[in-house]
Amino acid sequence: MGKEFKIVVGGIVAEATLNDSKTARLVFDALPITGKANLWGEEIYFDVNVEAEEENGKETVALGDIGLWLAGPALCIFLGKTPISRGNEIKPASTVNVIGKLKMFPPSTER
Repeated sequence: MGKEFKIVVGGIVAEATLNDSKTARLVFDALPITGKANLWGEEIYFDVNVEAEEENGKETVALGDIGLWLAGPALCIFLGKTPISRGNEIKPASTVNVIGKLKMFPPSTER
């Protein structure tokens, strides 16, 4: 897909790119999405009205990944460790569908 969009949290604006997944298309079709941002460790998340089935779900993610938390549903932006991370891993509360990446972080081959 490679669709680009902006994320605005407070006065911070970040550019992001969506991948070519069904979940990413669902999120893109729901834009613009607004919500109250919450923090969980170094993860920013907010509730969204986008529900999806698990699609290549991930238990750990890479720095800068954007994911849809299926249990929420919530859109998650992973800027670092969460309270359940071990070592250098970035661990969501439970499985997420990774839908894209913040542009300031390079693509990761780890996962």
